[in-house]
Amino acid sequence: MKDTISIVIPCRNEAGYIERAVMDALAQQHAGADLEVLVAVGPSADDTHAIVERLAREHAQVTLVENPAGVVPHGLNAAIRAARGSYIVRMDAHSRYPPDYALTLTMALDRLNADNVGGVWETLPPNDGDKAWSIAQVLSSPLGVGNAMFRLGVGAEREVDTVPYGTFRRELFDRIGYFDEDLIRNQDDEHNGRIRKSGGRIYLLPQVRIQYFSRDRISKLWRMYREYGLFKPLVNLKLGSPATLRQFAPPVFVSTLLVLPLLALRWPWMGLLWCLQIALYALVLLAVSVQLARKGGRPGAVGWLALAFITVHVAYGLGYLEGIVRFTLLRQRMRPDRVRTNR
Repeated sequence: MKDTISIVIPCRNEAGYIERAVMDALAQQHAGADLEVLVAVGPSADDTHAIVERLAREHAQVTLVENPAGVVPHGLNAAIRAARGSYIVRMDAHSRYPPDYALTLTMALDRLNADNVGGVWETLPPNDGDKAWSIAQVLSSPLGVGNAMFRLGVGAEREVDTVPYGTFRRELFDRIGYFDEDLIRNQDDEHNGRIRKSGGRIYLLPQVRIQYFSRDRISKLWRMYREYGLFKPLVNLKLGSPATLRQFAPPVFVSTLLVLPLLALRWPWMGLLWCLQIALYALVLLAVSVQLARKGGRPGAVGWLALAFITVHVAYGLGYLEGIVRFTLLRQRMRPDRVRTNR
């Protein structure tokens, strides 16, 4: 029987991007295998659903999968369950892909004896304004994203703890389970953690480049990183341990910002420590922002760069502390309808 590569795309409120992503999927090389594209569409306030309906009528390879919950893990699971292929290639509507994306990754699964493989993000601004450009720069900087290799790039194929989107054999989901639907955000972190706990291997391929379009407003960046931080303690709780140590930097930073002034009421020298922390942070922030603005030829972007860095650090840190209270201490669950789209 001829093999099938199944491309799954979860989306919601992506009218400006979804057609381009589906056309990228249909243009994928597949070396004689069949190709199907399953688009899981959540309830949208724009024309996303109508666009995917039209694409499904025009292209027999495209299938619209309803995702009434409207969030990523539910959409991914619905599309994977409907898929016919022995390979599952995840794509996101907000990115662009080279035509050899799916073939290179599916072949790498077998060549590397891997359970998940992915490419490197080239983070691009959605428009030419200083604000959008600054957000993209922050999400490509070690000061913004730590040592996340898929954002920073690598020189050679290497084993990692996570990759963007991911490509899998279909049998993996029967073996270790589907994406956890409690995790409205960070479901890929938990799923990759399960892969590694089961003895599986995850590889990042530098020759595979994904053009990812970042958010265009600080408010959207705040909401995204607050939710990333919010669900991280739940990921740790489900895995039984933290997946990485870098996740602790923002919540520790925010905790000291909040706690040191209170401790200074009892021990005044704590106030001096708080001032020193603020001064050092401001100096590092200013130095990196000026360097990035100068390198990009955008001297007017220094303020936006600094604001975007602060947004990423503080939003993630506050979200993480909230997640500890919600999920670890109070053992709450969050309904999908409580989380808005970031687009």
